[in-house]
Amino acid sequence: MSTGSHARRRVILWLSLTCLLLGALAAWQSQAQQARDTALVMTLDGAIGPATSDYFLRGLDLAEEGDAELVVVQMDTPGGLDAAMRDMISAMLASEVPVAFYVSPGGARAASAGTYLLYASHVAAMAPATHLGSATPVQIGGGGGLPGLGEPEEPADEGGDEASGGKDQTGETASGEGASGQQDASAEAPSGEPGKRRGETAMERKVLEDAVAYIRSLAERHGRNADWAEAAVREAVNLTAREALERNVIDVLASDLDDLLTQIDGREVVMADGTLTLATGELVIERFDPDWRTRLLAVITDPNVAYFLMIIGFYGLIFELSNPGSLVPGTIGIICLLLALFAFQVLPVNYAGLALILVGLGLIVGEALMPSFGILGMGGIVAFVIGSVMLMDADTLNISLPLIGGIALVAAGLMLWVMTRFIGLRRRPARTGQEELLGNEAQVLEDFQGEGHVRLHGERWNARSRRPLSRGQVVRVVDIDGLTVEVEPEDGSS
Repeated sequence: MSTGSHARRRVILWLSLTCLLLGALAAWQSQAQQARDTALVMTLDGAIGPATSDYFLRGLDLAEEGDAELVVVQMDTPGGLDAAMRDMISAMLASEVPVAFYVSPGGARAASAGTYLLYASHVAAMAPATHLGSATPVQIGGGGGLPGLGEPEEPADEGGDEASGGKDQTGETASGEGASGQQDASAEAPSGEPGKRRGETAMERKVLEDAVAYIRSLAERHGRNADWAEAAVREAVNLTAREALERNVIDVLASDLDDLLTQIDGREVVMADGTLTLATGELVIERFDPDWRTRLLAVITDPNVAYFLMIIGFYGLIFELSNPGSLVPGTIGIICLLLALFAFQVLPVNYAGLALILVGLGLIVGEALMPSFGILGMGGIVAFVIGSVMLMDADTLNISLPLIGGIALVAAGLMLWVMTRFIGLRRRPARTGQEELLGNEAQVLEDFQGEGHVRLHGERWNARSRRPLSRGQVVRVVDIDGLTVEVEPEDGSS
């Protein structure tokens, strides 16, 4: 009995362990299958900058770690920084997970840097009522000589269509079927034709040709319309979603995410190590929305916020140095200044503009410490405003002019208040030093004419008088010579 009972227990134990192992294996396989059958969906809304690049790169890492089948980026952007855009494209081209950029919802756009990202993606998709284009590189401070925005070097009747696209100085265009249709003729011409814009200076041509070669290489990698891509850079042309599909600029026109996943199921895409066939028919959507880190970086790297942090930091340090031991202004100032310097490190800062701002603020403070009747202060305000306008070197990240004007008005008001205070102080009688003794009353300590002694502010002073004085008489100080005061009797004093 005992031997049979132990045998049954061993069998039951082994069966239980086997069931547990099989269950764990099934659960692990189910989780692995679920991880492989997911599509990671990210959201890119607003200007492309350091925060956007960081968010995108972390999303790609998360997708690779979770063995996601696809990354979908819903995009609505006016453009942004070239450096951040290139970081995103480099990571996307080297990614093990295919990336689909989807311009949505209706009314969204993929302008400027967004057009490059769309061309670089493994799957380019758009929703109805969206558009893309205006990929001409633009820099603040270039005036009319921006790449691709100047007058054509050849006469307009030799191929240039001046009215095409309705282009403005920001590099964005008013898209429309008529405008885009007019420009495609010049866009699809051979690159040697004189009608194509090439920039007016060597630097403009260098930037423009680099941008053209970059977007053409992306288009050729994925078999998309390279001629229109070049036109988007040279002429800032635009296309609607349906026109983009017809001209092989995008791959899919999808109404929503489910429609997108259905249409690209079975599609072959070009990856870094060859081609890959997508299996997206039954993917589970998993969202990776911007977290607190992305939102914080987006706030700090906003040009207006970084600019304001720099101003607060500067004045905080000035107040701390003028009132040592206050601690609060110095603490706030150093934190704000460090945050501003971090933002300027990743933003396209024009260092000449930054130097002008610092010089302007220094002159304004110098006016308060060493009054020059407004010369230093006015020069500081002029340098501050010019430097603020020049500070940012990107069309989508410039500083708000009302903010610049408001801070300049506050600085001018502070300077005016300091000047009026100094003028008022100059008119007041002296409160300290020997000059403060002039006009004060004293009491004669002994009868004398010529030299004697008086009591002034509770002290015994040598005194000199041209008139005879008697003990106890009240006199007034009219002059000071070293430790001797010259006095004269008060009118009506006895």
